[in-house]
This record gives sequence, structure tokens and C-alpha cells, in this order.
Amino acid sequence: MTTPTVTITDNITGKTSECPVLVPTYGPRVIDTKDLYKDLGMFTHDPGFMTTSACRSSITYLDGDEGKLFHRGYPIEQLAEHSSYLEVCYLLLYGELPTRTQFEEFEYQVKFRSNVHERVNHMYSGYMYDAHPMSIMVGVMGALSSYYHEALDLKDPVDRDLTAKRVIAKMPTLAAQCYKYAIGHPFVYPNNSLGYVENFLNMMFSHPMSTYIPDPVAVRALEVMLILHADHEQNASTSTVRLAGSAGANPFACIAAGMVTLWGPAHGGANEAVLHMLNEIKTPENIPKFIARAKDKNDTFRLMGFGHRVYKNFDPRSRVIRKVCHDLLGHMPANVNTRLFDTAMTLEEIAVKDEYFIERKLYPNVDFYSGIILKALGIPESMFTVMFGLGRAVGWIAQWLEMMQDPDFRIGRPRQLYVGSRQRDYVPIEQRG
Repeated sequence: MTTPTVTITDNITGKTSECPVLVPTYGPRVIDTKDLYKDLGMFTHDPGFMTTSACRSSITYLDGDEGKLFHRGYPIEQLAEHSSYLEVCYLLLYGELPTRTQFEEFEYQVKFRSNVHERVNHMYSGYMYDAHPMSIMVGVMGALSSYYHEALDLKDPVDRDLTAKRVIAKMPTLAAQCYKYAIGHPFVYPNNSLGYVENFLNMMFSHPMSTYIPDPVAVRALEVMLILHADHEQNASTSTVRLAGSAGANPFACIAAGMVTLWGPAHGGANEAVLHMLNEIKTPENIPKFIARAKDKNDTFRLMGFGHRVYKNFDPRSRVIRKVCHDLLGHMPANVNTRLFDTAMTLEEIAVKDEYFIERKLYPNVDFYSGIILKALGIPESMFTVMFGLGRAVGWIAQWLEMMQDPDFRIGRPRQLYVGSRQRDYVPIEQRG
């Protein structure tokens, strides 16, 4: 079968370039422009890489216009309803859902590696007691590059697989330790008799002097939230992991680089911004006033947690997490349903019926509900982005694994449109006016 091409012509010189057209499983066709510079002496300019494909991937596909998200072909709604986070991890890493035997072996391998080297635990004392947890996570994840030298042959698929399991296994431990350090509590070591999510909650909230029994409704809420954040195609943090990995960097350092990008408020801080907004609104009675401000083009106030840059219709994850959020709040004791939760639910109810938001398809997104869930679970706002990273870690390492096996693998090197000064001669300081 002949590969279709698109001919790009330079109308000044008359030169042409025959660019192959690549046909994906889903989504628009892609023009392969890798020979454009060789043929025409020109390259493309695409700020934010919004119309540039940097890699082939078979992990995740999202359709922003239709509001669809698939992991390895499975709709996110089905995975969130029927699967566990560790099963989704297996799917993202290996491409298929595991058999029971495969899953049990994978779960054992992850649990076996959930502890971190004791010297890593000493690192926390070098941080200020009030340091942002993400700054600590970046440091301690990067520090793991100093360990496991016996499994750092990036050309060895066995070593790469072992590294992936270590990342997934140690993320909950590191995240819980960041929280414990911030509140001055002793670290709680992993308990391999517990499930992945239960173990994390135990490390977060248990104390040496008392037994912590996680609420099954809370466990399921957090499990679903982790599943919904597991991967999201070539977003900023994932692209950062791939770019760092393309240079052959240590994989733990690549994950740390992804965390740095996730830390940016435009990426991983949206759910935290939702809580700030709700605290600013204060009470349900104030909602109409703030909605009016959101509609005012001259007002800088924005409703956080509504709409999405990629999803132009609705975020498919929001439908799933909305139910989980409502189930969790409904399960909580009446005296725990605070003003903030009442405000959030009232805002949701008003906004989804308002023609202004309906016309612009500004529906509550996954960040709106995830922030409320985390707040209801007793996780402080400073930890919200850490929780995002906990769920996204498998996506980062799965994308890294895929890149390392890609026959087109090469170091990332974007071009630029230079708009600076032309060549000029140096003038001694005595002669400068």
C-alpha cells in the first residue's frame, strides 16, 4: 500500500517537499515534516507544540471534541468502575489487562519494593519544616537516582521494567513521608498486608500509638481518583519526562523532572485553586455574586474547576468522579459536611443549569471534584499536587518505557524562531556611549 503524501511548495523558490501522511488509530491524520528542512531549508513554528506530534504512542488517546479518553483502548469510565489502580498500572505498562496470576505477581513485586532506603529517610531533616511538599518530593525522588546502581542499564528491558515497578511502589511512601514530616509525626513504614491505596492512607494517617482503619468508601474514592489521573497523553509533565529521558537521564531524575512541571499552577495546581476559590466564595449565599463576576469580562475573577483546555465538550473523567465525590460526601457524618462542601455542591448545581456556562460548555471538570474529595479525606491543600503526582507516576514511567523502545528514539531538540540582533562587533567599554 502506497503511503499518502502532502506536497508542500515554497512559492518563492519553487522547491517542494513530499511529506508522508501518517494515519493513526484515532484522531486526525499527521503530516510527517522531518525532511522539510532538508528539502526546503525551513522548519515549522508551533508555540506550545499544539499542532506537533513528537512521538508515536499506543498508551493513551483522548478526543477533546467528543469527550473521550482511552487507556490502551479501554474507556476510562469502564476502568474507573471495574478496575483497581494497580490493575490500571499493569495495563499502562504492558498493554493488556492482567490475568489473576499476572496481577498477583505484579502486586507482590510492587509491594515488595514499597520501602525506601533508610538513608533517604534522613534527607527530610534537611528541609524547612514548612517547605512545600512538592519541593520535597522533587528532591527525594531525584535522590533515588543515587540508589539501585545494579539496575541502571537503560538498554536492558529487565532493568527498565524493574525501575518502573520501583517508581510505582515508592511513590506512596515518599508522598506520605512528606506529609508526616510537615506535621512533625514519625514516619509510618509500608504494610504489605494492605492494598495499595489502603497502605498509602495508613502511612498518611496512622500513629504508633493507635490503629488506623481506613473507611472503604474513602479508599474507593481515592482509588478512582488515582485511576482518573493515571495518564493523560502528551501533557506538559509527560512531555518533560520524555524530553529528559531522551537525553539518557536517570529514570528517577526524569520522574523528578515531571514533578517539577506538574508543580506549576497551570498544570497540577488546578484542584488546589478550586479550594482557594471556594474559600473566597465562603458561603452558598455568595455564589450568585461570584457567578456574575465570572461573567464580567472586566473582572479578573474566574471560576476554577470549570471547562478544560483539551476537552471542548466535557471531561469524561468528571462524570465518574462526580458520583464518587457525592457518594463520599453523603457517607460522611452530618457534622463533617462543612460550609465548603455545601458551597461546592451548590455552585455545581447552579452552574450546570446556567445558560452562560452551558453555551460555553464550561462543565465542572475532574479538578473541581478531586479537590473536594481530597479535602474530605483530610488531605491538606499543600499535598494536592503531590496526590496528582502519585496517580500520574505510572503514566510518566509507562511513557518513558515506551520511548526507550521506540525505533525512532532520539534526543529531543526543538528548533526556534530567532528574532534577536544580527551579528555585530564587540565595542570596548571605553568606547560605548
